Amino acid sequence: MLFDFFPSRRLTIYLAKLFAVRIVAVLAMLVLVLLMLDLLSRTGDILAVPGNGQGELWTYASLRLPQLVNRFLPYSVLLATIITLATLNQNSEVIAMKASGLSAHQILAPLLLTATVVAGVSFAFNERFVTRATATLSAWEDVEYGPIPDDPATRSNVYFNDGNDVLMARQMAGRGNAVTLTGVTFYQRDDGGMITRMITGSRARFADPGWQVEQPTVFDVATTRSTTPAQPLLVAEGTTLDQVALRKVDPASETLAQLAQSITALKAAGRRTAELEGFWWHKISGALAAVLMPLLGAVAGFGLARSGGLFVRAVIGMALGFAYFVVENLGLAMGSFGGYPPLLAAWGPFVLFVLVGETVLVRTEE
Repeated sequence: MLFDFFPSRRLTIYLAKLFAVRIVAVLAMLVLVLLMLDLLSRTGDILAVPGNGQGELWTYASLRLPQLVNRFLPYSVLLATIITLATLNQNSEVIAMKASGLSAHQILAPLLLTATVVAGVSFAFNERFVTRATATLSAWEDVEYGPIPDDPATRSNVYFNDGNDVLMARQMAGRGNAVTLTGVTFYQRDDGGMITRMITGSRARFADPGWQVEQPTVFDVATTRSTTPAQPLLVAEGTTLDQVALRKVDPASETLAQLAQSITALKAAGRRTAELEGFWWHKISGALAAVLMPLLGAVAGFGLARSGGLFVRAVIGMALGFAYFVVENLGLAMGSFGGYPPLLAAWGPFVLFVLVGETVLVRTEE
């Protein structure tokens, strides 16, 4: 049996089921508590908008829920690991399994298998639901919880540079040649940066190149006179669709494939992409963090329960798990500043704590 990675089929199912039930229970507890606290802090802002009511609160909760589930799933796996192994240890089940010839790795194998399944579900859930919910919630927050934009890609308070000139808009919606701006202001400036003319309009359409400002009002600074041309005016002819598409990239709102396309486009435009590349790798390593948690929390499952060290072991397991999340965030921050390569920033903490967890397990139990 020592040469088999998994214990018996029955024991594997028993441990996996025990672990899975505790993951779900801990996750439900964490998410419900945090969602209620989040709702308490946001209810005033949501209900301050005329026309908003209970339906908008449920909408906010439905958009926030996937984010909380995705963020705290690894924490839930860590806490479930400690609870499961500490309970087995206290009931002398770990002793019985080791007495039957199982190693510490074989006892952990069903938990690692379950965590691998959880990691796969987490990745698929993030790609399918979390990115869409994040995009919609961000667009809703940009309009200060007013009417939710039909297109989650709608952006607020955008601006574009055309040489010395600046084009600003309250909101941008649509994709490709169908992009439109609302609440448009165009500042025409001289070489010294002084504004010589200001053009405002309710709406502007992309004209490839430039923008057609509808119902324009032109204010000439030199003469201090305003005119209202009957025809739309073409402004900012130096702007292109690439500038529009790459004005803002939110990695949390894009799937792995979409973020890869954005990174490729930004590179082609000569933009810095190290931060986005780090987030791209983190979409994979972040999901796999669930696989790491049983290894870090395993210290709580071994040793003699009657020696009084079970609580200390549980604390050590929690400390190792939370240390991983601290180092992970630090690595991403260093990657964003260019201190680490993106690949190292995303995967360095994961590999480091795999070695730490394995070292602790081998030196104490094997």
